[in-house]
Amino acid sequence: MLFVELALIRWITANNVYVTEATNFVLLASFLGIGIGFLNAASSRDYLRWTPLALLALVAFVLAFPVILHSSTGGPLVFSGVGQSRALPQPVSFAVVFLLTVAVMAGLGQGVARIFIRFRPLSAYRLDILGSIAGIVLFSLLSFLDQPPLTWGVIAACGLAVVLVPKVRLWQVAALGVVVVLLGTQSLSPHQMWSPYNKLTITKRHGNSVLFISANNIPYQGIHPLSAIRRHLKFYLYPYQHVTRASLGNVLIIGAGNGNDAAVALREGARHVDAVEIDPLILQIGRQHHPAHPYQSPRVTAHVGDGRQYLQDTSQHYNLILYALPDSLTALAGQSAIRLESYLLTYEALEAARAHLAPGGTFAMYNYYAPFVLNRYATTIEDVFHRDPCVQLGGLVQGRRMAVLTVHPAGPVPNCAAFWHGTRVAPATDNRPFPYLPGPGIPGSYLLLLGAILLVSLLLVRGAGGRLARMRSYPDLAFMGAAFLLLETKSIVQFALLFGTTWFVNSLVFAGVLVAVYLAVETARWVRLPPPIVLYGALIAALAVAWIVPQESLLGLPIAPRFLAASALAFAPVFLANLVFAQRFSGVESSGTAFAANLLGAMVGGTLEYLSLITGYQFLLILAGILYGLAFVTGRKRMTAR
Repeated sequence: MLFVELALIRWITANNVYVTEATNFVLLASFLGIGIGFLNAASSRDYLRWTPLALLALVAFVLAFPVILHSSTGGPLVFSGVGQSRALPQPVSFAVVFLLTVAVMAGLGQGVARIFIRFRPLSAYRLDILGSIAGIVLFSLLSFLDQPPLTWGVIAACGLAVVLVPKVRLWQVAALGVVVVLLGTQSLSPHQMWSPYNKLTITKRHGNSVLFISANNIPYQGIHPLSAIRRHLKFYLYPYQHVTRASLGNVLIIGAGNGNDAAVALREGARHVDAVEIDPLILQIGRQHHPAHPYQSPRVTAHVGDGRQYLQDTSQHYNLILYALPDSLTALAGQSAIRLESYLLTYEALEAARAHLAPGGTFAMYNYYAPFVLNRYATTIEDVFHRDPCVQLGGLVQGRRMAVLTVHPAGPVPNCAAFWHGTRVAPATDNRPFPYLPGPGIPGSYLLLLGAILLVSLLLVRGAGGRLARMRSYPDLAFMGAAFLLLETKSIVQFALLFGTTWFVNSLVFAGVLVAVYLAVETARWVRLPPPIVLYGALIAALAVAWIVPQESLLGLPIAPRFLAASALAFAPVFLANLVFAQRFSGVESSGTAFAANLLGAMVGGTLEYLSLITGYQFLLILAGILYGLAFVTGRKRMTAR
């Protein structure tokens, strides 16, 4: 069940650009579907039977009606479907994907729930967590091996067929077979590759002299010969107008991509280049196809990893540090997401970059910026380096202007024609790493979407799950679910800051959370737990410690102590929260309904997560504490009676 959830989150996002703007969209649909499935654990309604058809409908719809973004030099964003057809309207695309995802996960949830209720509640939960750990390990292994959706589909189809035994029907097997064929057709396209982060599509243009790379249906990068860069993409050369050739002893490029920047650095005389790129397949594409072969040069050392993590862990100092188009998805705002580059563009990140400049060194960053984003980064540079940055402007693409910002801490930038004197915009910070959000607040489009999701969820739970009164005995479990999702979110973003926003770090955190949950369940099975008020008190104390300890205090630690400290702060509340849950869950009358209440509460927690756009992520710990307090109050009578 968790494997399919992770696969759908990854695959749907890769094919539908709309979904990249709503980071929790598929996750919320999955929680809703699983919750409905658990509400029907003992029902005569058979959702599991129809899951192969629901999965086929979802896969067919996403492939038949993809959402693809096209680059343009100005005006509104242009979205298309297959060929030159217009993409479906966003509300229609959202609605169909959401409902079909709910249908798929409701069937899987019911299949799990039917087995779940045969066991004692805590034993069932223990087995469920073990299965979840297996799901995250398997999906992480496939990510490491750069496996395409065909592999995910084969595993999901075979697993679903086994679940349906002994009542599996020929039409169910046929539906699963068509799912595998459709995913295989997409996966075997000669121009597509699947990295741990993106679906990468390579196309040739201008007489095959230029390769263009799209990531998840969004125009991303182009591989250009040096001659074309000199004629048409001069912004690559702008930073070198402010440094001397003799000074370029050691250059750091963060966001090295396919190799354009490394090729330019070598041409401009850099004697050594450290090229940092987070996506290993993009590095591989550059190594194979770039005409200048920069990654084959003995003067270039390529590093696969997160740029912020590299700055934190390296001891090197550089004459020139470049933030070279560090944008995971250049064409969309992605306001609420922790994107691959979010922690690279905060005030604290630029402080780390300054700390790694050699005496007389220069810092430069360039990208296509919206006006307020350009002002935000210029303000950040001014605050960190205490110098007005030099600004050089280029052309417009989809309302964003190419700009190069350069600063020289030792003095004014040499050969600068114009310094920035624009409107100050508060920098993004490690607590609120949302550089593409103009200010604290939740955009109206997100509020409308979340409101629609909650309304539809209420109707679906009532219509497909039965009377809501069935869950009135478990409001404390619903509060626990909401609070726990916030704890999980805080753990993910904290580890992303401390160790990089890589797929591997995310997988480790998910696995770490599940292991902490499993250890709590085992503890509850074998150890006599203290009264609930003691456990709740310990949980609130752990949340308070995690809130009091500043994140920046961990950043300066060596990697091993940093990991131990981060694990203690993140997983101690998770462990204690699950001791509280296990103690309560062990005595429920209906484990299926109780677990459904917990899952649906987690879905509400997924919407509350958006409050971090206003408050920052640290506040989620306070919100989790409030929710656990409500769980204690609403469950106190039942705990006393028990």
